[in-house]
Amino acid sequence: MNYLSKLCRSIQPYMAGEQPQDKKYVKLNTNENPYPPCPGVAEFIKDFDSEKLKLYPDPNNTALVNKIAKRHGLKPSNVFVGNGSDEVLALCFPTFFDKDGGGVAYSDVTYSFYKVWAKTFEIPSNVIPLMDDFRFDVSEFKQAKCQGMIICNPNAPTGLIVNRLDLRSIIEANPEKIIIIDEAYADFCNCSMANYVSRYPNLLIVRTFSKSYSLAGARCGYALGNEVLIRGLKTIKDSFNSYTVNRFTEGVAIKALEDVNYFNDQVDRIIATRDKYADELRAIGFDVLPSSTNFLFAKHNVIAASELYYQLKKNGVLVRHFNASRVDAYLRITVGSEDEMAKLVIAVKKIIADSQKQ
Repeated sequence: MNYLSKLCRSIQPYMAGEQPQDKKYVKLNTNENPYPPCPGVAEFIKDFDSEKLKLYPDPNNTALVNKIAKRHGLKPSNVFVGNGSDEVLALCFPTFFDKDGGGVAYSDVTYSFYKVWAKTFEIPSNVIPLMDDFRFDVSEFKQAKCQGMIICNPNAPTGLIVNRLDLRSIIEANPEKIIIIDEAYADFCNCSMANYVSRYPNLLIVRTFSKSYSLAGARCGYALGNEVLIRGLKTIKDSFNSYTVNRFTEGVAIKALEDVNYFNDQVDRIIATRDKYADELRAIGFDVLPSSTNFLFAKHNVIAASELYYQLKKNGVLVRHFNASRVDAYLRITVGSEDEMAKLVIAVKKIIADSQKQ
């Protein structure tokens, strides 16, 4: 007897980056921040009153919502928080899309979880190909047949951005459609559309504490948008789980938001490392796309990406290889610390040298 639903038997779940436990790796495969959270987070953890864990958290996460609203110059009613941006994005599907409503549009090369959520909630997908250079075809998005769309900006895994003027043209061409912009990496460039949620009632911004705030392990994300959109998300969230962001996570996220100087310093540090090592990889035979994120998308002009991935792993360096159409020639390389990136380059140079001896 098979007790699983047809959906469960048929769906292909999202595959997160590997987390091997067999030895210590230079871990450049899941776009984590190489630096610790701000000092206030450590202080919060040290002083945390475990007695409070016997009580449920505030289901509205009022303190955190107020901090996020202040950070973006919005009202608390414009903010929704969830257990990582993945949860927020997942809740968008039953909130804004109908099974017979025209579907959700997204690009063919982008965050692969979108396809999984569309399948899970039985929402038709309109997959719009990127152009040959992996940039968005703005004209295609402006006239896309769908109930709404998700645009990852900067895009993953390419690291490329759509500029604000083009995004505004897409939004203004589709006033009757929900436009969701996934800004997981927007802190690493000057491309956020968060300031426009008061202007466009159909715009929803989704962001995360995982990357720029060094809190991937805490699981906290949020959305910014019109009050009607936020109420819709809350309705669907409360139909699944009233308590998604726990007391501990709320506390560390608040501390991370309070230390603006630390945040800016770490973001600037990552950007500087990113640009330096993009040039170093180009110097040893890589084509590297211009990145606006905390990762590099690169292919070597001699050694196949699959072989490089395998050889790097043997040498104790983890990167991400997507065995998928259009991107299987590339590696996605998280920007680590200066020391980690130096080890990556040393390992790559060794692999190249070994291949030339054969």
